[in-house]
This record gives sequence, structure tokens and C-alpha cells, in this order.
Amino acid sequence: MLELALEQISMAQVAADKSAALQLLADHLVADGLVAPGYLQGLQDREQQGSTFLGQGIAIPHGTPQTRDQVHTTGVRLMQFPEGVDWGDGQIVYLAIGIAATSDEHLRLLQLLTRALGEDDLGPSLCAARTPEDLLKLLQGAPQELALDAQMISLGLSVEDFEELVWRGARLLRKADCVNNGFAAILQQVEALPLGDGLWWLHSEQTVKRPGLAFVTPDKPLRYLGQPLTGLFCLASLGEAHQALLERLCALLIEGRGQELGQATNSRTVLQALGGQVPPEWPAAQIVLANAHGLHARPAKALAQLAKGFDGEIRVRVLESAETAVSAKSLSKLLSLGARRGQTLEFVAEPSIASDALPALLAAVEQGLGEQVEPLAAVPAAAPVLQAATPLSVAAPSAGAVIAAVAASPGIALGPAHVQVTPTFDYPQQGQSPAAERERLHNALAQVRDELGQLIQRSQAKAISEIFVTHQEMLDDPELSAEVLRCLDSGASAAAAWDGVIESAASRQEALNDALLAERAADLRDVGRRVLGHLCGVRQVAEPQQPYVLVIDEVGPSDVARLDPQRVAGILTARGGATAHSAIVARALGITALVGAGEQVLLIEPGTPLLLDAQRGRLTVAPDQAVVQRALDERDAREQRLKAAFAARFEPAQTRDGHRVEVCANIGDSSGTPAAVEQGAEGIGLLRTELLFMAHDQAPDEATQELEYRRVLDDLGGRALVVRTLDVGGDKPLPYWPIDKEENPFLGVRGIRLTLQRPQIMEAQLRALLRAADNRALRIMFPMVGSVEEWRQGRDMVERLRREIPVSDLQVGIMVEVPSAALLAPVLAQEVDFFSVGTNDLTQYALAIDRGHPTLSAQADGLHPAVLQLIDMTVKAAHAQGKWVGVCGELAADPLAVPVLVGLGVDELSVAARSIAEVKACVRELSLSSAQALAREALKASSATHVRTLVEAL
Repeated sequence: MLELALEQISMAQVAADKSAALQLLADHLVADGLVAPGYLQGLQDREQQGSTFLGQGIAIPHGTPQTRDQVHTTGVRLMQFPEGVDWGDGQIVYLAIGIAATSDEHLRLLQLLTRALGEDDLGPSLCAARTPEDLLKLLQGAPQELALDAQMISLGLSVEDFEELVWRGARLLRKADCVNNGFAAILQQVEALPLGDGLWWLHSEQTVKRPGLAFVTPDKPLRYLGQPLTGLFCLASLGEAHQALLERLCALLIEGRGQELGQATNSRTVLQALGGQVPPEWPAAQIVLANAHGLHARPAKALAQLAKGFDGEIRVRVLESAETAVSAKSLSKLLSLGARRGQTLEFVAEPSIASDALPALLAAVEQGLGEQVEPLAAVPAAAPVLQAATPLSVAAPSAGAVIAAVAASPGIALGPAHVQVTPTFDYPQQGQSPAAERERLHNALAQVRDELGQLIQRSQAKAISEIFVTHQEMLDDPELSAEVLRCLDSGASAAAAWDGVIESAASRQEALNDALLAERAADLRDVGRRVLGHLCGVRQVAEPQQPYVLVIDEVGPSDVARLDPQRVAGILTARGGATAHSAIVARALGITALVGAGEQVLLIEPGTPLLLDAQRGRLTVAPDQAVVQRALDERDAREQRLKAAFAARFEPAQTRDGHRVEVCANIGDSSGTPAAVEQGAEGIGLLRTELLFMAHDQAPDEATQELEYRRVLDDLGGRALVVRTLDVGGDKPLPYWPIDKEENPFLGVRGIRLTLQRPQIMEAQLRALLRAADNRALRIMFPMVGSVEEWRQGRDMVERLRREIPVSDLQVGIMVEVPSAALLAPVLAQEVDFFSVGTNDLTQYALAIDRGHPTLSAQADGLHPAVLQLIDMTVKAAHAQGKWVGVCGELAADPLAVPVLVGLGVDELSVAARSIAEVKACVRELSLSSAQALAREALKASSATHVRTLVEAL
């Protein structure tokens, strides 16, 4: 570690120019035994690459990576040049710090100099310094204050273990801008220090931007390394800023008061004990906003200007929102509140100005902040008004129009449109009394709990019942409940409080860079609408008696579960993706569904005939009789083909001219193997092991995993098993494996990138797989491989463990999900045993379209020529080395894609068990020569639509 010390400093040096200064530095470094004589060349080469001038009269000459072998010992030497040295471009250096380091240790020195560089007129001061002590004092700069306030403390966290508590503490430091990304991972590698009384200490100075201390406690007693764990200190260390805090903490522990911290119920207690910044009890006041257009730019500007007139801090929040308060003096922050007419603004002000500021602010808001306002009428809830939230610029589709949508549940459906719009709930903002509103909310919640319980009991499919169990958990979420109760205590009505909190929580979900998590916002709103319906007296829209196509903005799972599949021909939504819960429920009930068709479908006239083709992802509005007849004929023909295919499901998939393609099953847990074999699977082409990890409250141990993997191999009866190692990350995190929030988790730490950071997890899984194999056919593949180095790290781990646990029939390969893997296929094919193409991710990465996007996902088609090109180069590279290629994404089950994939030379197709018989039948209808000719044409096509047209003409 590079540090600055008095003995390293040489004062009053003279150099005619930069070259002479570098020579002097090199001579000192050589004389002190830090470097070899050749290091001077490294200093000169580094200056040629870019000046080492930092600013404020300081330069930090250091060698290039090529001259690190010239370094004997890490160290620094400082030379003062009072007359200055021209470092080029008119930059004058008064202090040169020569660095000898074998890595990037000089970056730490830059961090230490950050404070000094921020001082005004440092250069002249460096020039005027007369002693090494004066110089070192200037470089150390003003000491930084340790960040320790209420925002750095989080008590009673719901965590499962020490590792998760560390992550939560590091996140507080990151939110306070004390550390950079990655600090949590650094802390995980640091040895924790027990302080006694259940308190533990962790610290690091790596990636630290400013010193800070976080303190976190678990909601239940934990143990770590055999000792109690009641609280954890996480220190971002920089300089000596934490010394006073440490001394105070030591005194507190000596006095035997450590338990006060671990048992604290509020941050004030902790801050008082540690000497942190204790927040004052600020006075507060509330007022309902009456401006017609809410707190938009003009009134917000008036409010900010008024607040700036008071010499102290003023903060404001929307009472009905779960968002935190913002500065009332910041126009941008005020606008970010999105405060609407009828919502309550709560102001808090420093005690010293509150008596003057709060009345002035309330009066200004009451008078309209420069706008004419109509007073808010305190009237009881009016009858609910149903309306569609559709922009006026959107026109209803005309007769015969064909609209692209996302196929969420397969089939062909025909029926009249039953358009169901989302209700707008009208309710008063203010309640009668907190007690009365609590009672109303309690009754509504009880009714909804009962409804959900009945839905769970009636649900035939496990997928549906699990969703409603999740809805029950949302209903009983303690954080949501606490926020609603706070709003009620502040005077809000039950409906206003509930709606505001639910909408805020759903909006936060939608803002996440994760399609799966963002789609859970629909579940939150679904639960919210149920409760609001009871609070506002809104009755459910009656279901028509005749078969129909339900047209809706975004259907909730409970809406779908109430439908009778015998009367509902299909479902059509304006928004949503194929992974939404509503789509899952539709598939479970066997209801044909198209989603993400656009807001125009909400303007379709009720009763208009609709044709849903979920094979091709197309909606036809008011189709003519010829189109309807073709669709009905195709549906009947398909049903007959499926029956014949099922009868022949155990026969091999072989083209008419004798080319064999293996057809396997994708499964998520060990219990699905017998059903897959019964459907005709020739093996398991994808075992998603993350579902095993998600089913446990903590990472399953090696014995638990071995039992599950052995069960799959036993049920396969000698057939091959292809296992994908743990595939989780920012887009699908595990509850007990916290991961720092990423701007774009799909491009972040996921798949093999993540498991390589946790080698103990990876090793446990690989050991379990090898032990379960018992010399049966086992294929292991790593997900999200983007580089040769990632593949080699995973492979080397397998090979090392294989020497310990021999397996005779083992192959190791990778998933091709990242375009770089396909582009590197000629290199990788020399080392891997096989490739398996994950077309879902490969498509979204190649086309830069999130496959769960509500409006773009219809364009994320795996038959796009760009995706086919990547598959083609993967197959050619593999076959050149005698390796096989499988496809395990959803494209493998698309009847229109099977001929193209066979023509490209794919050796294995792995699909959901229900699709195995149909895929086998598709292969049997082909000849290899015609499929190859089709593939050649598809590679030259201009779009996915063009490719599908080519296949349909086959």
C-alpha cells in the first residue's frame, strides 16, 4: 500500500526541464533500492503515452506495465521543485511524486491526494513549503468528516444470514455516495472482527470515495462463526476520520453498554451513543393541494422561491406517496414529487425557522401559489365512473386489420369482442376520522382475503394457486400496511391512502431494469383494485353468457382465474408481456391469449368479431368469411395433427431422407422428469437448476442438490441429462443472495459472471452433479458465457473436481446466449464438448429488444435473420470440430422455426414437454435437403416476417 511519509521527501530540488526531473527521480528510486536502472525508460515512456500532471502543481511519474519487472520494492519518492518545472502545455510542477509499483497501486495514492487537490492555490503553497512536515501537511489536506447520520442506520432488517447483513450495510454506504459499486463484494472477502455483545466490525478502504460508517441490525437473533450477531458496523475507511468514533465505541464497550446498540429500536439511540449527527425533532404541517394541474412548474417555482427566503432547511413530501421528502428549495425536486390536486403536502422545517416558515408556506399553498384555485369539495364518494384511459390520437382498427401481438398462450380463437376497461375509482381525499377509516380498510382487506382464499381453493392448476398466495402476501405486506396507516393517521381517507401507497409501490416496480420484476406491478395493482372496489362500492363487470374474446388493457391474474374457459374463446390485451402472471394463468387454463397488441384494441366496438392466431402472433379484426374458414380449418387440422403426433411420440424424430434430430425436454425441477419421458422426451436438454435454489430459504447444501439431481437421472432411465449451472443475477436475484442494484441487470452480473464470484456455491453444485452421475450420461453447461476466459474458468473447476469425483460419461459445454459467444464459436468449439443455443436471450441481445417489453416484444422474433446468422456460425464452428449443437430456447418449439433449425444443422431441439410430440412430427415431415435450401434462403431474408413467409410457403 502506497502511503506518504517524511523520509520519502527531498526538498529544494532543481531541474531544468521534465527530462532532468525524471532523471533525478529515477536516480533516487534506484539509489534507495526500489527499482532497477532501466526504470527511467518506463518513466519516459509513460509521459509519452500521456502527461502524469495532476493539477495544483503536482505530477505523479510512474512506469508502464511493460517495466513493472524493473520494480524491486513498492514505494514512492517525493521531490519539491520550488522554482517549478515545465511539464508541458504550460503546466508547472512544484512537486513530483515518483512511484514504483507492480500493479495499479498508484490509484490509491490518487485517492489520498483527492482532498489536497480540492484545495485552492495549493501550487504556490507547495512552492513556499520549507520543511517536509509542511509539505506533508499540505498533501494530507483538511481532514474529512466521517459520514454518520440517520440515513446510515437501518435497524431490524429482515435478513437470513451474516452475508446478507453485510450487503445491506454496504448498500447504505453506496446510497450515501461514500463508496463505489463493488464495495459490498470487497466487504464479503474481509475477515470480520467480533466486538462482543453480539456486535461485529468490518472495514475496507478499497473503492472508498469519502469516509462513512453504516450500522445495521437483523430483525431476529443470528449467529456467525458460532457467536451471536445482533449488529454490524460497516466502515468505509479513509484517513483518520473514524478515529474519534472508534475511541467512543471502545469506551462504550468497556462500560458494558454494547447491547444498547444491538437492541436499539430507533436511529436516534444509536447516533446519541456513537456521537453521530442526531436529527432534531422538526415541526411539521400539512395542507391539501388545490391547484387544478397539481404542483407543476409555475406553482412549484413560486413555492421554491418562498422557501429560499428562510435561512434553514425545509422539506416536503406527498403524504399519499411512499416517496421520501425533498428540499422545498429545489424546483426539480418539487417537480419530481408529481403532486396532484387533492393530495396532501406535508412540510417539515428546522425548529429555528418553523414558526415563521410553516405558516407562510401553508398560506401560499392555500392561495394557489400564484394561480386561481377552486376550493376542494368535501363530499362523500360518488358513484364510480368507468372509462378507458386511451389517448385520443389512437384510432380504432378497421375491419380486416391485422395487428401483430405477443403470443402468450397458444391456439386459434374466434369470438365477439367483450371490451372491459379499467375502472376509475372516485373517492374523497380526506377521511371522517383515523379510527373510522381504519375500520373501513380493515373490513375491505378481510373481504379480499376471503376472496383470495376461495380462489386458491377453486384453482385447479398449481401455477394459479401460487399466484394468489403471492397476492395474499402482498395484501399482508407490513411495509405497505405501515405506510397506509401513517396516511390514515394524517387524515387521509381509506381509499386515498390505499390507492396512493399501492400505486407508488407499483411504479417503483415498473422502474426496475428487470422485465420479470416490473411485470409484478400488475399483480400489485390487481390486489389494489380488489380492495378499492370494496372501499368504493365498485362491482365487477358481469361476464357475458355467450363465448367471447376478452379485450382489456392489462388483465390481472384474478380476472383471468374467474373466467370460464368454456365461455371465453380468447384473451386480447393492450399491454403486457408473455412472462406476465396473467399470461401464465391463461396458459394454465388453456385459454388462447395475445398480449401487447397496443392501446388501439381498447377502442374496438363491443361485439366486433375477432380472430386470435396465437401460432403466428396475429389479431384480425372483423375477418371476412374466407379468413375465418381458413382459420377454423387450420385449427381443426392442427388438432388432428397433434393427436397423431401424440400417438407417435415415442418414435424418433427423423426426416424423410433419414436425418436424425434428437428431441429433449426443458424442465425446472426434478419432479417433471417422468412426465417429460411420458411425452416422448429422448433426454433432458435443459434442467434449470435455479428453480431448486429459489425453492429454499437459503442456498441448498451439496447433499440436498445431489438428491434432486440423482432423482432426475434415475427417472431418465439411461437417457442423457443436460444441466445448466445456476443462472441468477440482477434480473432474477435470489432472496438470500442480495446483489447490488444495476442500471441494466441484463447487461450486468448474471449467469457465470455471478457464480464465478461465488466459487463456493459453484463448487458445491458441481460436486453434487458429479456425485449424482454415477457414470451415467451427464452434460454440464455454463450460462451467459461471453468470453473464452469465463468458459475456461468454469471448465477448469469441473476438471479439478472430476479428478476427485470421476465420471466416465461427462461432457462440458456452454449456452450460446450472448452474441460474443457465437462470434467466438470457432475458438470455443476447439475446447467445449457442445453448444446449446438459448434463443430467448440471444434474440434480445442481438436485436436490443427486451423480450418482456410491453410494446416491442412482438418484434423480438428468434427467426430474425440476424439471430439465424449467429446460430449458423455456431453450428458450422461446432461441426468443424466434431461437436454437437442444441437449441433450448422457445424457438425450438415453434413449428415454423423447426424446418429452419433443422436446415441449419442443429442436432438437438429441447422444448417444453407438451411440445415434444409436435416437434418430432414436424421433423418427420421434412427432408433434410429441402430444409437446408430453406435455411439458405432464410439467412438471406430481410426480416423475421420474411422468414416466416418462406416457411409457410414450404
